Amino acid sequence: MKNKSILFVCHGNICRSPMAEFIMKDLVQKAGLTDQFFIESRATTSDEIRGNHGNPIYPPAAKVMRVHGLNPIGKFAQLLTLDDYQNFDLLIGMDKENLADMLRLTAGDPAGKISLIMDYTPNPRPVADPWYTRDFNQTWQDINEGCEALLKIDSLT
Repeated sequence: MKNKSILFVCHGNICRSPMAEFIMKDLVQKAGLTDQFFIESRATTSDEIRGNHGNPIYPPAAKVMRVHGLNPIGKFAQLLTLDDYQNFDLLIGMDKENLADMLRLTAGDPAGKISLIMDYTPNPRPVADPWYTRDFNQTWQDINEGCEALLKIDSLT
């Protein structure tokens, strides 16, 4: 199987999309498929990026990740680019605002690569932004559900 490249995307790349990146990497590793995937995450805005330096994962998001055995050290916010659209097989957002921004930044998704993470589940819905809800545990649960469903689809495995 050729490598499948997945890019998770959210507003600032400090909460939801890094959670998705690290959850998916963990699921892929546990399934023994690490060599078949390339997984990263990006932001739709530069809100968390100053010059060429992005902010680290938001501390409450990092805390939830550590509780679940993941170590997000070394991850810094990065901005989605048109090159990313060319280089990744799937670009997966967290909510409809992300989707709209992704479509704007990628010139409309001509190759049909863009989707929302919870669309892979039996219960499609947005992943609420924990920056506003403060419920990082619920965000973790939703993203984990979406990543597990994504890994199970036939086109990935």
